[in-house]
Amino acid sequence: MNQNIKKIAAYILISIVIIVTITSILSIWDLLELKQVFWKTGKSLFVVFLSSVVILFITSVVINDDKNKK
Repeated sequence: MNQNIKKIAAYILISIVIIVTITSILSIWDLLELKQVFWKTGKSLFVVFLSSVVILFITSVVINDDKNKK
C-alpha cells in the first residue's frame, strides 16, 4: 500500500509540473495574459514541496521506528 501512495503522489506532482510548464510557455508566448501566475504558481509549488518534505520526513521516521522495533 505504501508503494501505491508513492506512485499516486508522484503522478500528482508530475501533473502539477506539466500544467505549470504549459501555463508558463503560453504566458511567455503571450497567448495567456497572466501577470501574477508565475508568483502564485511558484508559491504554490513551494508549499507543495515543503509539505512533501514534511510528509516524507514523518513517514521515514515512523517507518524506521516500526522496522527497528520488530
